[in-house]
Amino acid sequence: MDMDRILIVEDDPVTAEAVAEVVRGLGLEPVIRVSLGAGVQAATTGEFKVIVLDRMLPGGDGVDAMAQMRAGGSRALILVLSALGRAANRVEGLEKGADDYLPKPFEPDELRARLRALLRRGTIEVLDNDLMAFGDLEIRLKARTVYVKRVHVPVSPKEFELITFFARNAEQVVTRTQLLQQVWKLHFDPGTNVVDVHVGRLRRKLEAAGCPAIQTARGEGYVFDPIPAEVRG
Repeated sequence: MDMDRILIVEDDPVTAEAVAEVVRGLGLEPVIRVSLGAGVQAATTGEFKVIVLDRMLPGGDGVDAMAQMRAGGSRALILVLSALGRAANRVEGLEKGADDYLPKPFEPDELRARLRALLRRGTIEVLDNDLMAFGDLEIRLKARTVYVKRVHVPVSPKEFELITFFARNAEQVVTRTQLLQQVWKLHFDPGTNVVDVHVGRLRRKLEAAGCPAIQTARGEGYVFDPIPAEVRG
């Protein structure tokens, strides 16, 4: 049986080999491309579980090519690995469609953990920058609609922003501070329970539809995990 592959789009040979070593340690096959054009071609013509994508590449910024990869049919999850590691850079990458963003220099153990988390999300599909699917849960980005088992789940605009942010950070702890900053665009604590109220409302809607996707991580925040363990295997 063919080994699952991870595409590494990285022009620095030392970094590319360091990433490839982590990939091999996970039992997967690394495929390295050293320019943006070659990376896009590989992503749109081959099957990969994850794409590890640099930003400053010969041919342009990797983040700007993510939509092109999606439009070309790539269903791989994307981890941006970049020396552009400021908060604004990370936010830009995530908002443009990255599934995770890890600044350079990186620790191999952290990269390994990030890749494992993405690989556990193997049932997610993102098509044409529109559909995010986790088993029975579907999120339509352009229509801003949510479905569970093909049944429409009505959500408010803020609840849609919430579930989209959760989906992009599936299986990871998301703190209330992150939600305030990324969903409400507040960089201070307003002293209200606005986050808990909205998350609670969204959670009840999903549970009523048969998708208990949002769990509370006590003292930390929330974890979005819409795929039952027995399904994931």
